[in-house]
Amino acid sequence: MALPNGASELDGVDRRMVEVLATNARISLKELAAEVSLSSPSAAERLRRLEERGVIGGFTIDIRPESLGYPLQAIVRVRPLPGQLHIVERIIQDTPQFIECDKVTGDDCFICRLVIRSMGELDTILDKISERAETNTSMVKATPVRRRLPPLVG
Repeated sequence: MALPNGASELDGVDRRMVEVLATNARISLKELAAEVSLSSPSAAERLRRLEERGVIGGFTIDIRPESLGYPLQAIVRVRPLPGQLHIVERIIQDTPQFIECDKVTGDDCFICRLVIRSMGELDTILDKISERAETNTSMVKATPVRRRLPPLVG
């Protein structure tokens, strides 16, 4: 089955490698090879091909913002005023408390995730944008689904 946008199918071993790495990106090559029943050189070659094909774009860690002193998170919908889109986008990019931002269709142009230490900090950050955009903010109470893999077709 052909997949859209030049995506390619993953066989069972590739899917398992991606699942293992999504759970623990720090796993050693030897342990990864054992998990997928391959030799280390074969696992290394498959891993290299997954990276070349763009299936794996990098290896990362999962940081918990509250452990770094950011007990609050907010989802901020941003609608730039006419002619302000690029300026607002730059403000978001330059504000490190915005830890994620998607440019979207619909009434709002951006949907962002913001980590903050206090409601006062939220006001300070949103004040930077308020002259150039309308915002709508929702405080995050819980995250029942953390970032996860999409279904791996095969």
